[in-house]
Amino acid sequence: MKALLLATCVFAASYAIAGDNPAASSSSGAEQAPQLQHFSPANADASANACQDFFKYADGKWVAAHPIPGDMNGWGVARILQLWNETQLRDTLEKASRDDPARNSDEQKAGDFYYSCSDEKTLNSETAAWLKPELDRIARISSKADIAAEVAHLHQSVDGAYAPADNQTAAAVMGFSGQPGYDDASHYAPVVDQGGLGMPTRSFYLDQDEKSKDIRAKYLKHVQNMLSLAGEKPEQAKKDADVVMEMETEMAHASMDPISRRDPKNLNNKMTLEQLKALAPSFDWQLYLKLVDAPTAQQYIVTTPAFFKNLESMLQQHPVEHWKSYLRWQMLHGNATALSDAFSGENFDFFGRTLQGTPNQLPRWRRCVQSVDGSLGEVLGKVYVARAFSPQSKQRVLQMVSDIEAALGRDIEAQDWMSPETKAQAKQKLAAVMNKIGYPDHWRDYSAVKIGRASYLANQHNAVQFEFERWVHKIGNPVDRSEWGMTPPTVDAYENPQDNTINFPAGILHAPYFDPEQDDAVNYGAIGAIIGHETIHGFDDQGRKFDLHGNLRDWWTPSDGSEYEARGKCISDEYTQPVPEAGAGVKQDGRMTQGEDTADNGGLHLAFMALQSDLARQGKDMDANQADGLTPRQRFFLAYGFAWAGLARQESIRTLVLTNPHSYRTYRVNNVVSNMPEFWQAFSCKKGDPMVREHACRIW
Repeated sequence: MKALLLATCVFAASYAIAGDNPAASSSSGAEQAPQLQHFSPANADASANACQDFFKYADGKWVAAHPIPGDMNGWGVARILQLWNETQLRDTLEKASRDDPARNSDEQKAGDFYYSCSDEKTLNSETAAWLKPELDRIARISSKADIAAEVAHLHQSVDGAYAPADNQTAAAVMGFSGQPGYDDASHYAPVVDQGGLGMPTRSFYLDQDEKSKDIRAKYLKHVQNMLSLAGEKPEQAKKDADVVMEMETEMAHASMDPISRRDPKNLNNKMTLEQLKALAPSFDWQLYLKLVDAPTAQQYIVTTPAFFKNLESMLQQHPVEHWKSYLRWQMLHGNATALSDAFSGENFDFFGRTLQGTPNQLPRWRRCVQSVDGSLGEVLGKVYVARAFSPQSKQRVLQMVSDIEAALGRDIEAQDWMSPETKAQAKQKLAAVMNKIGYPDHWRDYSAVKIGRASYLANQHNAVQFEFERWVHKIGNPVDRSEWGMTPPTVDAYENPQDNTINFPAGILHAPYFDPEQDDAVNYGAIGAIIGHETIHGFDDQGRKFDLHGNLRDWWTPSDGSEYEARGKCISDEYTQPVPEAGAGVKQDGRMTQGEDTADNGGLHLAFMALQSDLARQGKDMDANQADGLTPRQRFFLAYGFAWAGLARQESIRTLVLTNPHSYRTYRVNNVVSNMPEFWQAFSCKKGDPMVREHACRIW
C-alpha cells in the first residue's frame, strides 16, 4: 500500500500501530503473549441502555476494566491482537537473531535486522559515526544545483517517499514513486507528489487555535533539540529551527488540503517532463530522475502543480544555507528511530507524548519487531502464516466474502434511485473484484537487500532503498493485482480502487474479529462488517469514480451521480460533529471521513444481509432466543460493538480527528447503528431514543 495514494483501510493508523514511530527504546523483557479477546454476552454493560448509547452498552464494562498501558496512545481489542501477533513474531526473530551458520537467507536477514535494532550498546556508541557521512554530504552542498542530489539520496535512504491516502508523503521536499495510472490502471505511472512536512498535515502549521500554536512551539523546540544532538551549538540550532519552521510553513500553505485530495480528479494532473520542469525549473529534475534510476516516461502525474510552483519560489528566495538547514533536519527526522536513545527519545517526546499523549515508549523488542515487519514483512509473514493461520480459516473467510459480495449484488439491484444502466456497470465492477485472503500467493524476494549485524541505520537505509527502487522500477510495467500492500501479520484490511481488490491479512483473522469457535452471528457482526466495509469502499465517494478495471472513469448517469452525492452529503453532514473526547472545540469534518463512514454504514448492512441469508440456508430464525438469552440479531450487533471496544488518549484522538479519514471508535459504533432499523428492532428502540436517528442516512 505504500505507493498507492487512494488505498483505503478499516483502521486508523493510530489504532493499528503504537503511539511512537516504530524503533526506539525501553526494556527488552520477554513479555508473554496476551490472551486474545473473545466475544461474550457478559461483556455487555447491563447498567447501560442500548438505545441511549450502544457503545457504552456493548463496550463500557470492557473499557472500564482495561486501562490504557503507559506505553500506548490507546488500548482496545485490536491492540491486544496486535500484541499477540508481535509475540509470535518475536519468538521467530529471537531464534533467527542468533549468529548461526545454519540459518537460511531469509532467517539471516530478519534475524540480523532484529539483532541490530536490539543492540542498544552499539546504537548509543556508534550513532555519531553513522551520522557523520550524512552530515558531511549536506555540508558539502555549495549551490542550489546540489539540492536535487541530496533529495534523491534521502528518498533512497529515509522511509517516507510514498504517499499515504488523503494527505501527502513524509519525504523531504516531495514524494516520487510508481502507481497505477488514473486513466490506465493496467500499467504503473510515475507520480510526483507534495511533501516536505515534518508534522502530520498542513493544518498543524496553519490552524490558529491556542492548542495548535502550543504544538507548533513544541515542534520548534523539538527541531532545535534534534539539531543540537547532531552537534550544532544552541544558538545555531535555534536559528536553523526557525528556518525549518518557516520553510515547512510555506510548503504547508502550498499543499492541497486533505478534503480536496479525496477527489482523485484533483490529483490526476498529467504532464510531460518538460511541463514538470517548467513548474520548478530551479530544481534539477533530470539529475534527480537519473539518480533514482527512474525509467523514461511520456507523462508524469503531478498531484499538486501549485506545490511545485511554490517550490520554485522557495528555491529562488531561500539561500542555500537555509536549504542545508532544512535538509539536515529532514535527514535527522527521518532517521531518528534508528539512532541512539537520545535521538529516539527526543523524537518520541514530540511525536509520541505531544501528538499522541503516550507517556512512555514501547519496549525495544516491540519496536524492533514492528521495524522488521515494516522492512522485511513477507519474510516474517511466511513464518507467521504457517504458525497462526489455518487453511480451514481461510476457506471459511472466503465463504463469508462470497456471501457479503452476493449481498451487495442484491443491494445494488434493490436501489430504486439507480438506473438499470448504472446498476449493470456496478454489478460488472463487483464481479471483477479480486479477493485476497491471508497472504500472497507468491512471496517477495529480498535477496537483493543487504542486511548485517553491525549497523541498524545501514540496515534501515538498505531496506528503504530496496523498497523505493522496487516501486520506481515498476514505472511503465504492467500492474500485478496479486501483490499485497500490507504484511500478513497486520491487524487491518484494505481496498484498492486502482486494482479493484479487497485484502484481508492473516493478522486480523483472529479473535475477536474472526473466531472459529463462535457462531455465524458473531463472526458476521465482527469480521463480516470489516469485509463489508472494504467491499463498500469500491463504491464509496472515492471508489465509485473508478471502473471495474481501476480506471478513473465516470460510469454513472448524471442523474444517478446526483442521487449518490445527495445520499453522501447526508453521511458527511451526520459525521460533521463535535468530538468532545478530543478536547474542547475539536470538531470533525464529515467531508474528510465520508468514505470511511460510508463503508462503516454500508459494510454493517451488507454483513447483516449476508447473515440473514446464511441463517435462512440453515433454517434458523434471526430473532429466536439462544441459550444465552440473546437472539442472533442481538449477538450480531453486540459482536460489532465489541470489535470496537477500546479507548484512546485525548491527544491521540485530537490528532486522529485533524489528520485521519476515519472517525473515532465511539462514532463508528453509535452513528452506524443509529442509522439501522435492523438495530432498532434488535433492542426495541423507539423514536426519540438517541440510537434512533430521525433522518437516517444510507447509501448501501
